[in-house]
Amino acid sequence: MYFRIFCKPLTSLSNMLLLSLSISSFAVYSASNAHPTSASLKPSSTKTQFSSSTEPSSPTKTHLSKKANQLTKMKVKVVVVSMFEIGDDTEDTPGAFQLWRERQSLDTRYPLPHGHHDIFANEEKGIIGIVTGMGIARASAAIMALGLDPRFDLTHAYWLVAGIAGMDPADGTIGSAVWTDYVVDGDLAHQIDAREIPGDWKTGYFPLFTHSPYANAASVNPEKAPNGEVYILNASLRDWAFNLTKDTALPNTPAMDKLRATYTGFPNALTAPTVMTGSHLSASTFWHGKLLNDWANDWVGYWTQSKGNFVTSGMEDSATLQALTYLDNANLVDKDRVLILRTASNFTMQPAGLTAAKNLELESSGEGYAALQSAVEAAYAVGSVVIEEITTNWDTVKNELPVKP
Repeated sequence: MYFRIFCKPLTSLSNMLLLSLSISSFAVYSASNAHPTSASLKPSSTKTQFSSSTEPSSPTKTHLSKKANQLTKMKVKVVVVSMFEIGDDTEDTPGAFQLWRERQSLDTRYPLPHGHHDIFANEEKGIIGIVTGMGIARASAAIMALGLDPRFDLTHAYWLVAGIAGMDPADGTIGSAVWTDYVVDGDLAHQIDAREIPGDWKTGYFPLFTHSPYANAASVNPEKAPNGEVYILNASLRDWAFNLTKDTALPNTPAMDKLRATYTGFPNALTAPTVMTGSHLSASTFWHGKLLNDWANDWVGYWTQSKGNFVTSGMEDSATLQALTYLDNANLVDKDRVLILRTASNFTMQPAGLTAAKNLELESSGEGYAALQSAVEAAYAVGSVVIEEITTNWDTVKNELPVKP
């Protein structure tokens, strides 16, 4: 089989990359899985604070895909992208991935030694789930590894990036689900310590290739960001997903009510969770506080020509979209089929009466993260509606994007 592949002409760079990856992945897989045992079927043991790629000791059934060491491609309908998991993948406190793994029956494992976490699939429904790992470095590497993996045909796949986020209390409340229109990168910048900036500067953090905060604003073009400063998602697809899910019931708890009640002066923060749309700021630093929240609003406004409004904060989405952009260039994916859903686990700034430092401390010790589990549930409640619609109507949406419900 492999001799015949070598004999075929490699007519494109993407084919060369796919062949190279298939050989290296197969070599790694064959060496470690020639005689599978319970130990050899476990994914990599690399861990982060919120992520574990070890197999749960629970009786949940998992089996290795017959395609894991072959070049037979799984034709993927939907890719669910999660960023982290807490503990095991199943039957414990869920992180971003667990509900998808359990409720979508993602029971078939595809080893991914060149990524953060093995891929799990429901081959019958055409759904796969990937955990990228936290931060832009791991996210970009994981998405590129998946996109170049010869075991998957992703040319018609829809991508649902579903994760938790911080919420600007001026726009919404914890537990809400936000379909993203713009993703703005918050890392590409110049920075001068605030203690050394000129007196008339609002911030010491300003765009690359400028000499002061928000210079050259009139020349910014969100559709031609040269270094990945901003990404525009497919507005029609986002609107379709929003209209399909806008009436979804979202979980709420007394602890969440207690927390949001402290945000007096922010009427949108005091409401019940809802499905909404907004712009996302993607940055590797977990920032917090009123002043940085003001910066986030200004930064998103600058890079979107005020067409976007900062609503949620997270870490990975600029990296995910950059990788998908490159893969789209190689005709391996369709970037117009990407949806990003962020659900609010916390607020991005402190309420009245607390300092930013104290509030950040409370978020990691106490009731500050009161909405974490509700946000995880909300991501599944909203996102699964879209997945069901796509997979049920695959004959219609495989070649044509869905229209507004």
